[in-house]
Amino acid sequence: MVKRKEEEKVLDVNATMQGTLRFSDPVKLRINGKFEGTLTTKGTLIIGEGAHVTADIVGENISVAGRVKGNMRATKVIDLKPTAVVFGDMETPRLSIELGASFNGKSRMSEGKMSLEELSDYLSIDEDKIMEWVNGGRIPVERKEEGLMFDRQEVETWIGRNA
Repeated sequence: MVKRKEEEKVLDVNATMQGTLRFSDPVKLRINGKFEGTLTTKGTLIIGEGAHVTADIVGENISVAGRVKGNMRATKVIDLKPTAVVFGDMETPRLSIELGASFNGKSRMSEGKMSLEELSDYLSIDEDKIMEWVNGGRIPVERKEEGLMFDRQEVETWIGRNA
């Protein structure tokens, strides 16, 4: 199995930006300026102490030291530093809120399970292609009342075997 090295791809943004940022490969992204829009990333996202972000964010590891207005969903962890100010809902399997951080919203601790839509976002693959794998019995899936659920760890193991 090949280990991902997100440290090899570091992007440090200290500017005012607006729009959609989507990274399908793991990166270490640090935002120190102002960003508005939507942000989807793999790897580590660091929102610096001076950053002002107005965006819905989807990622793996999200660390916030600045201001975020928008919803965040992480597949691994969200970490709010003492200087963080967050207005929005958060969903993650692991959550750390340090003393001094401000959080106004709802949090949901997921169990590492993803819906079809979440898996599609996570893998940057069309839902129809994932359904092809499901129907062919090629990807691990659980059928629940609320629909199909994918365990992140099982999917990552499956990817490692089929890469």
